[in-house]
Amino acid sequence: MANYAPSPHLFLSLLLLFFFSPAAKAVYNVADYGARPGDGSDSSEAFLKAWNAACASARPASIYVPKGRYLLSQTNFEGPCKNTRIDIRIDGTLMAPQFHSLASHDRWLSFHTVKGVSIYGGILDGQGRPLWDCKHAGGSCPGGTASLTFTNAENVLISGLTSVNSELGHIALEGCRKCTVQRVQIVADGNSPNTDGIHVQESEGVSILSTGIKTGDDCISVGPGTMNLFVQDVTCGPGHGISIGSLGKDRDEEGVQNVTVRRVVFTGTENGLRIKSWGRPSNGFVRGVVFQDAIMNNVDNPIIIDQNYCPRNQGCPGQASGVKISGVTYNDIRGTSGTEVALKLECSGSNPCSGIGLENIKLTYQNRPAESSCSNVHGTTRGLVVPRCS
Repeated sequence: MANYAPSPHLFLSLLLLFFFSPAAKAVYNVADYGARPGDGSDSSEAFLKAWNAACASARPASIYVPKGRYLLSQTNFEGPCKNTRIDIRIDGTLMAPQFHSLASHDRWLSFHTVKGVSIYGGILDGQGRPLWDCKHAGGSCPGGTASLTFTNAENVLISGLTSVNSELGHIALEGCRKCTVQRVQIVADGNSPNTDGIHVQESEGVSILSTGIKTGDDCISVGPGTMNLFVQDVTCGPGHGISIGSLGKDRDEEGVQNVTVRRVVFTGTENGLRIKSWGRPSNGFVRGVVFQDAIMNNVDNPIIIDQNYCPRNQGCPGQASGVKISGVTYNDIRGTSGTEVALKLECSGSNPCSGIGLENIKLTYQNRPAESSCSNVHGTTRGLVVPRCS
């Protein structure tokens, strides 16, 4: 059989097809737009120029952040974009300015109305310590900013990112659809105020996977309007645990449903698995929740439902929570409690919790079985359950 050698014209055609095919990515390096690491200058404008170019591209695009430390002021990345595939690959560190520069904003880096955005790698340094110190000193302090926020977004991936020392929350997903956070590390001091790790609200189809969270507030907080949330392989501590709520602050409020939390480890946290609602009238609800395969290491409140939340006793003393909690299962929860009462199910007197399932629970306190405190709870137990509701 005769040998076949492709013609030079065919090779050139294939090369042009590769570079100019709609499927080939356009690459935008922030350095080409003026970003300069390490010199103290604000690189926000350069990042926005790279974003605007990628957003305007008709083909998939990639934004590249080289190694180095880049100072960014409050920056909004706006959509919708012409394409639905933008990768942001970060080899460097993005740094927030000192807190006085962000006093008029509540978000540092925010993405709004975007689809198909993926963030890979990188470090976000919120430089939150000066604000924490101000709050601890009881001074007149600005409100602070959340580090990374996605609102009204779809098909988002955050992978391999590290967020440290956020002024407020580290990552917030609000109004997101089909969004995934995976292999992320979140780090802040255990006494840093209001530094929630990941907050999810008014979102559907969010997954949080293989992530480590050390912070001063909730490791994961779940707000109203959250549906089909999946959490797996998460470590938490220090922090306030994984919390659904607080809910029921407003009378007309969306509920939370279909939440699965499995293979999680809590170490030295204030709470483990918590559902919390205000003690006031509300149309809200929590239903269809599964907490499975959780390890507690010296956790003050391993399992807790608190429907009497009323901070500073303002606007709710003596009122019963209207939030209806039903269909919540706790399965294979084990470990040690930092307090004698490891199981607290304190439900609403006017809306008792129903369909609460306890299965294979073994929680101890100082090498002896822990105790429980339960009120207004209806449900079932299966297998070994220590402690049982009393």
